[in-house]
Amino acid sequence: MFYPAQAERCRAAATQLLQEARSVTAAKPLKFSSGATGVLVPHAGWICSGAIAAQGIAAAAARQPKPDVVVIFGAIHTPIPIDRSVLDSYARWAVPGGESRVSALLRDELAATGRRFAVDDRFHDHEHAVEVELPLIQAAWPSASILPIETPPDGQAAETGQVVAAKLAQAGVSAVYLASSDLTHYGPNYGFTPAGLGESAIDWAMGNDRRLLELMTQMDPQRIVPEAVRHYNACGAGAIAAMMAACQAGGARQAVVLHHTNSYQTLAAVAPQAPDNAVGYAAVMVG
Repeated sequence: MFYPAQAERCRAAATQLLQEARSVTAAKPLKFSSGATGVLVPHAGWICSGAIAAQGIAAAAARQPKPDVVVIFGAIHTPIPIDRSVLDSYARWAVPGGESRVSALLRDELAATGRRFAVDDRFHDHEHAVEVELPLIQAAWPSASILPIETPPDGQAAETGQVVAAKLAQAGVSAVYLASSDLTHYGPNYGFTPAGLGESAIDWAMGNDRRLLELMTQMDPQRIVPEAVRHYNACGAGAIAAMMAACQAGGARQAVVLHHTNSYQTLAAVAPQAPDNAVGYAAVMVG
């Protein structure tokens, strides 16, 4: 549903997306301080948002080419109540064309910290927020392990990121922090049509996205979740807040929007849609 099921096709598609993204990154090099590296990427099907996700991952890889671990803070789409961030129990995640080794030691140390984390595979088994990024992560950082953390949009999200960063610093582990989240889900398909339908409504949804993106560029992770709860402009607000806070704990001081678009725009050339439904996507680099 989200990317090619055949191993060779999946690897080739991930490689091509990253190659195209690297050419964009090379044409517009970014200058950051020496702080930690993080990135917001979307998690829809690659036909919709793969190029944007690859652009974010390519930019992060250019800045941090050989991390020990890629921490993936993911949105939660599983309809089960949870009051903490959710780790998995697996040794590896397998996707077409490759496997990603889970950093079990870091996972177990976080799980042992108590109330802030839980290990519950139900939140991972049918969740695409982490999975859809893995072929791109494998292509960008083939030797890195992963640490999947499904992160609820609650008041603890930013502090969760700080705890993760402190644990990794204590372990002497280099990391890239990735937040997997889409932005405004607009239209009848999502039960959210405050500006009606049509081109003007799609423009309104893009403006709704920009409210949250502005908080990111202001490096204000504490306001991300309240903003998304009020304005419905991110499905993974907890993941975004955790990623930003982890980066701040590692010395990051700025965020740059690399690309902001939506599914209505990205599908226009390959599968044009009526201006009724759209999901916002952005790649945002933090460093």
